[in-house]
This record gives sequence, structure tokens and C-alpha cells, in this order.
Amino acid sequence: MAGVNDEIERIVRDEFGRVVASLVRRFGDLDVAEEAGQEALVSAMEHWPADGIPPNPGAWLTTTAARKAIDLLRREQRRGPKQRAAHEMALGAGVHIEEDRGPIADDRLRLIFTCCHPALAEPARVALTLRMLGGLTVPEIAAAYLVRERAMAQRITRAKQKISRARIPYRIPAADDLPDRLAGVLAVIYLIYNEAYLPHGPGQRVDLAAEAIRLARLVVELMPSEPEPRGLLALLLLSEARRPARFAENGELVRLDEQERALWDTTLIGEGHSLVVECLRRNEPGKYQILAAVNAVHTDAARAEDTDWRQILALYDQLLTCEDTPIVRLNRAVAVAEIAGPLPALELVDELAAALDGYHAFHATRADLLRRLGRSREATAEYDAAIRTADNPAEAAYLATMRGGSGAS
Repeated sequence: MAGVNDEIERIVRDEFGRVVASLVRRFGDLDVAEEAGQEALVSAMEHWPADGIPPNPGAWLTTTAARKAIDLLRREQRRGPKQRAAHEMALGAGVHIEEDRGPIADDRLRLIFTCCHPALAEPARVALTLRMLGGLTVPEIAAAYLVRERAMAQRITRAKQKISRARIPYRIPAADDLPDRLAGVLAVIYLIYNEAYLPHGPGQRVDLAAEAIRLARLVVELMPSEPEPRGLLALLLLSEARRPARFAENGELVRLDEQERALWDTTLIGEGHSLVVECLRRNEPGKYQILAAVNAVHTDAARAEDTDWRQILALYDQLLTCEDTPIVRLNRAVAVAEIAGPLPALELVDELAAALDGYHAFHATRADLLRRLGRSREATAEYDAAIRTADNPAEAAYLATMRGGSGAS
């Protein structure tokens, strides 16, 4: 039964964005779409364990959510003009839902562009879209942004209210409007992929990763003259290429330098490298292009010891010129450790303590550097902090193994 429940939970999470996007297209209201989508997911969790997972779970969820939306609108005692129009449209149309419509991916892309309207602050754009499309919970989004849950919930609520008050249309904007929304759209797709790459819950969310890659391809097609969408697509492909080697048979995370590189997907690597080369020829560097180039260096090395860390360090130095954040500096310190040793890197990491205390990767990086310096007692304390703050079970298991081997009593 546990396996069935896990499969149901995976399906409903992966389908949430598709369901919400179709409801927004039909009813034109984010709140109605989200609430009805949530009710449909609850219904699935109640019925599927006993009745079995339907042959087309996405269509089942979409049909159920549409009925829930109509019920919600009927229950509303005080409706504004928009709600009345949606209510009348829904009643007139019945509840027939086409199964797996051809442009369903476009529905999701339209919703991304709606949520990433320039009238919203960028953090609000990304948070709202992760909630509506990625199916991420408020705690998950708050963890990704290193902010408190209540603050994130308020941010999402205010963003939805602003979309409603401003009557922001549900559509892909005109060509002239696209550049103003591009940064937010790319950030959303990247964070959706990150949730699939290292999810907060158990298991691997392969379908969510595939959807993030598909959305990235759509943006490349939509904006072929922009280099950053190509950079993002390359980054996702090169990251996804390593998935087969990222987890051990017991489910524990496998570090990059310990992965069996023969398991990497050479087709994805080849496509990713080609995209990186295209970006280099354009010579318009940006965040995602540089991160893709870092991944290209890693995937170009036949063995971990062949990795060109000096090139990676140079890329992180370049990244700092367009995105000087504590997390970028933390990743740069890892490259410094490979070139100059753990002590200079530890000094750089310690400078980030105020900004990153409570971030699991900060504690994990610091623990590894202390271990390499032979400071086992301090390393164990840092591993403990990393385990406490790690959201992914596979990563927590890996950190526990490293803690056990750190040499402290």
C-alpha cells in the first residue's frame, strides 16, 4: 500500500500544474483554479487507493477539478463581474474536458507568463508560479528562497491579488513584452527543475524534470534570438544527463566526483555541449549560460581528476559579475578548494556565515573542508547542522554517511 500511495502522491504532484493551467484557461481565476485543483488532488488521495489509479490520471484530475471549480463558483454568495462571467461560462459549457489537449504545454507557458508579469516584483513572480505550476508547497518555496514560510505565503497571496486587481490577461504577451518577463520565466523553470533534481520529498521526480526541460525548449522556440533560454536548456540537459549516476542502489546521493561516469547520458551531454558552444559564439554571457558552461566542463572530464577546476573558477569569477550572491560565492569556494586547498576555501566560506547559516549546502561544504583539514570534531558538528537543514532524504543519508566517516567520536 505504501508503494501505491507514493505513486499516487507523485502523480498528483506532477499533474498539479497541468490541472491548474487548464482551469485558469477555462475559468480565468487563479484562486478558483488553485482551490479546485487542490480539492481534486484530495479527492484522488481519497479514492485512488481503493479504486485504483485511473488509466488517464491527468484527465481524471482535470475533469474532477473542473467540477470542483463549478461547485466553488456556485457556492459563492457574493461574486464580482469576473466570477459571474466565469460561472456562467462554466454552467453553459458543462464539464466536458478534452483529454490531453495538443497545446497543453502552451497552457502552462501562458500561466508562467501571466504570473511573471512585470507589474509584480520578481521574487513574487517566481514564488507564485512555483506554487501554481510547480505544485511546490509554501514551505518548499520558502526553503528555496531562504525566507520564512509566513512571509512567502503573504508574498504569494499579494501577487495573486495584484493579478486580479490589475486584470492581467492569461496569455503569452506580445513580442515586445517578452524580454521584460524573460528573467522571471527562466527562474521559474530553473527552480521547477531543481525541485525535480533534488526534491524535498522521497524519490526522484523524473516527470517534473521532463516538464521543466520541455518548458525550456518552448521558451527557446518562442525567443530564438535570446541566448539565456539556450543557456538554461543546456544547463538542464547537462544536469539531467547525470541523473542515472546520482543515486546509489540504497537511494543515497552519490557525489559528482564519485559517480560512475559511464552511466551518464551521452545524448543529453552532446546536445547540452552544442548549446553551450552556440552561446559562446554569441558572446553575450548571462547567468544560465555560465552555469551551463560549468556543467559542460564537468561533463567533459572522463574522470573526476581530469576536471579543469581553473576553468571552472574562471567561470565563477565571470558569474560574479552578473550575479554576485552568497550561493555563487559558496560554489566558487568549492573550486578554490580544488585548486588552492581547503584552508583558503574555508576562509571564503566563513565569510558567508551570516548570509547562509541554516542553508544545508553551506554547512555541508564547511563540514567537508573541515574534514579535509583534519578538524574532525568541528566537521561532525557541521555535518549535524547540514543533516538538520537538508530537505532531501537521499542527501541527508549521504551526509549521515560522511558524518560517520569524519573521524570524530
